Amino acid sequence: MKLGVPMEPEGETRVGIVPSSMKKLLKAGFEVVIETGAGKAANYHDSDYEAAGATIGSRSDALGCANIVCIRFPGLDGISKGANLACVSDPFRNPEHVKACMEAGVTLLSMDMIPRRLSRAQSMDVNSSQDNLAGYKAVLLGAAQVPKGIPMMTTSAGTIRPAKVVIMGSGVAGLQAIATAKRLGAVVFASDVRKSAAEQIESVGGRFIEVDGMDDFEDESGYAKPLTPEFIQKVNDTVCGVAADADIIVTTARIFGRPAPITVPSTAVQNFKSGAVVVDMNADVGGNCEDTVQGEVITTDNGVIIVGTSNLPGTLATTSSMLYSNNLTTFMTSLVKDGEVVISDDDDVLVGAPEGSDFYVNGMGGVLICKDGNIHPKQTRLGGALE
Repeated sequence: MKLGVPMEPEGETRVGIVPSSMKKLLKAGFEVVIETGAGKAANYHDSDYEAAGATIGSRSDALGCANIVCIRFPGLDGISKGANLACVSDPFRNPEHVKACMEAGVTLLSMDMIPRRLSRAQSMDVNSSQDNLAGYKAVLLGAAQVPKGIPMMTTSAGTIRPAKVVIMGSGVAGLQAIATAKRLGAVVFASDVRKSAAEQIESVGGRFIEVDGMDDFEDESGYAKPLTPEFIQKVNDTVCGVAADADIIVTTARIFGRPAPITVPSTAVQNFKSGAVVVDMNADVGGNCEDTVQGEVITTDNGVIIVGTSNLPGTLATTSSMLYSNNLTTFMTSLVKDGEVVISDDDDVLVGAPEGSDFYVNGMGGVLICKDGNIHPKQTRLGGALE
């Protein structure tokens, strides 16, 4: 069983497998081939991999393996028919990747499609591991940009009031952002369209912003549902009102497979105070703030700083690579049966929970997107997007 780890494309600093995962992979029977320099940007060097038992090779060596693990979709040059490719392909936004794999006969395992509510899948959930770090880093970026201190300080020259931080959304990223801002000493307010999130927000030190008429806008897969334009407007108005005098605003709203919803319109930014910082965690998929510029930090005419840094987990490449590697190592070793990697329709992580289960999601399978030239029959939502 050969497992290849190619270098990621330019701009991606993470790596799919780190040296500390080698022990478990070798024990499961994998022979691991790392492309030369694949881990360098994340501070994992070829010598570290060799010492852990991996083989260092060329890109063609890594992509020529029967099993390939990476973060970004690597393209199909050098990948053989029948190979298993595990990556974050974002298939709804990149249907061309799915079509290419079907035409090439490559088995695509898209890790962002993990059925996150299955207890067995939680240790393989790359969305949660990376979002957690992104929420942490978003607050640090805000703290680095804001022109004032964060915690309350009592000094001989006077008392400094704590900064006010507003976190818009309280999924995995939002909860970590709340906890991080609280640890820095801020007063933290947070919102979510899921009413059930109030208790979670308060448990990590935030104050819940309630919107009149709020229900539990959560779908069966655990993600926030798309909302009506009227209710989105109501949420925006309420939360942006609370944020009008905030020092840092972090936006986290991401709808699976769709462009990011606008939660901070330009009209709201015009009412924020000079020196306030908006950290948009979804700049890579359109942005939550109407004024965000992807990959840039800009300052508006009224002095609001908007941070559009993309790939926040990649700014913590050493740690995020380690967590991703743990996720993928657990996943790949779970597929091994009698010395072979087996892609089975009996595996709920691969194909989703069976109909009738509490975790069944109509139209959605698991991480198995296509095999032998065909999209998996449970991926009917994705099938519609490919037409």
